Amino acid sequence: MSVQSLYPDKYRDLIDEETWAFIEETNSWYPPDAADYTVGQQREIYDKMCRAFFAGYPPGVKVENKAIRVFPQGKVSTRSYLPDGKNLNLTPDASNPEAIVVYFHGGGFVVGGLESHDDVCAEICKRTGFAVVSIDYPLAPEHIFPADFEAASIGFEATALGGRFAKMPVVIVGDSAGGNLAAAVSHATREAPQRPAGQVLIYPGLDSDLTQGTFVEHADAPMLTTKDTTFYKTIRTGGDENLLRHKHCTPLNDTDFADLPPTVIVSAQCDPLSGDGRNYRDKILAAGGKAVWFNEDGLVHGFLRARHSVKRARDSFTRIVDAVSALGKGDWPY
Repeated sequence: MSVQSLYPDKYRDLIDEETWAFIEETNSWYPPDAADYTVGQQREIYDKMCRAFFAGYPPGVKVENKAIRVFPQGKVSTRSYLPDGKNLNLTPDASNPEAIVVYFHGGGFVVGGLESHDDVCAEICKRTGFAVVSIDYPLAPEHIFPADFEAASIGFEATALGGRFAKMPVVIVGDSAGGNLAAAVSHATREAPQRPAGQVLIYPGLDSDLTQGTFVEHADAPMLTTKDTTFYKTIRTGGDENLLRHKHCTPLNDTDFADLPPTVIVSAQCDPLSGDGRNYRDKILAAGGKAVWFNEDGLVHGFLRARHSVKRARDSFTRIVDAVSALGKGDWPY
């Protein structure tokens, strides 16, 4: 049985052969009854799958692990990726245009961590020349919202305001669940001493209403379904719908989209979350801000792992890196 036959017919024309091969390789890590596995077992499978796609570190990137402060549920661990040859102790100016990237990983708020997106962060560091700090926020169901948001906020504040990176421009980046956290932190820090210089959101989940738009159009998409999204949101909030509607849980529920940092959203066409990217862009533009949305043709949720095997994903990753680089330098080429 071909992998294409497992999904609605419309995807056979939208998705190319390289992407189908990526989908099949990803699916091969998950047993048919994986949905019935415990959270611990699902984390183990996810970690092994991510490690199978691990591309290694590019040359010229140094890595440091650090716990930045004590959090009620434990320490907030970070991993910093530092480009060789950069003097990160200098105050940035026109002759030393440094910036820092704060990265929040995906995984539905349930799986993932510093290891799952390790090589992605290293490559962003290498290609932009910016330091990258990956934040390891606590996962559900052990720690329900707002524990993840609070840890993400602590990670951003500690990076933006303390230590060697203080006062440098900070570009906040996240994929999937991490895109949600990046947006939530951007909303919460608009009046902070140092706000993000920009945000790049990669196939983010930003809404609480899963009954319309692309949640219907792509309900049975490869890699992520609307049913999967509902599952993760329920675990994240412990089933409390009031938490789900909180603006820091689902940023599209905020009533104020003014004064947000310049925003680049990159979604996948064949993904129930794709409409969230479009709607978020529209809200920012309506409030007078800067935002652009790219909906990548024929790509699926999680395509960052395909950036070395699928041309469309490789091109999109270049778009993402270019966006991070531009925002860190204070440019808006859109």
